[in-house]
Amino acid sequence: MTKALVIIDVQKGMFDPNCPPYDGEAVVDRIAALIAKARAARAPVFFVQHHGAGDHPFQPRKPGFPFHDKLTPQPADDVTVKHRSSAFHGTDFDAKLKRAGIDHLVITGMQSEYCVTSAIRGAYERDYRITLVSDAHSTGDTKVAKGGHIVAIVNDTTRGSFGDVIAAAEIAF
Repeated sequence: MTKALVIIDVQKGMFDPNCPPYDGEAVVDRIAALIAKARAARAPVFFVQHHGAGDHPFQPRKPGFPFHDKLTPQPADDVTVKHRSSAFHGTDFDAKLKRAGIDHLVITGMQSEYCVTSAIRGAYERDYRITLVSDAHSTGDTKVAKGGHIVAIVNDTTRGSFGDVIAAAEIAF
């Protein structure tokens, strides 16, 4: 089984001080540690980057588009730019994974209830084995739920139904 680390939409625009992600900087630190662990094990690292439409803050050349400063893709890493919630929708992400012989995705990123969940379901539909890193995805508060509760719900709905849910410290490549 070939395992890859996937980092979804951890872009500067996710760190709006008016709606900060739950445990945001600690989540970024855990993702950075996972990237280092994956690279040390020579496991592939795949970044997914959202490109918003119209005047969206995730437009190229806007300050929200680049990845968080602590999460810089290296030349050996793959970057897939997407225009929809799922990393698989309208992209060559699946083809890249298949070409690399990947069949197990270790998923991290933002936002838990949007792009992370969409990637999980897209991967599940394509028969990938899925591990969601329980403490390496996040989102901000909404009108009806706090970010920490949303993270817990995504962990709970993923566990068993779509894949494994494991803390960052327990991930091995």
